[in-house]
Amino acid sequence: MKKSEIKFVVELDSENIPDKIKWDATDSPQGNLSEAKAISLNIWDQKQQSTMRIDLWEKDMPVDEMKRFFIEAIGGMAETVKTSTGDDFMADEMHALCRKLVKHLENLNKQ
Repeated sequence: MKKSEIKFVVELDSENIPDKIKWDATDSPQGNLSEAKAISLNIWDQKQQSTMRIDLWEKDMPVDEMKRFFIEAIGGMAETVKTSTGDDFMADEMHALCRKLVKHLENLNKQ
């Protein structure tokens, strides 16, 4: 059986706030650590029937990039819901939320 590993390296400042985030995966074509500004990882615990979340972002990540990161994450989850479960309604609702949030950001930028 093939195994694949995903590795995250988080450098913390003196107050334990992420300063640098890097990652690598066994199947990555780059073959070395790549930089990332944020990580949002969700892990389903079948026994507890709940989700464990790990959300990390570098302390210098701009707020507007973080908001875009969340919108794109929701859009990605919408696609996953559609392909993995076939639930078009749920995927469409999530995409609608993304469109609403994009408009919200556009309105903020106009102010």
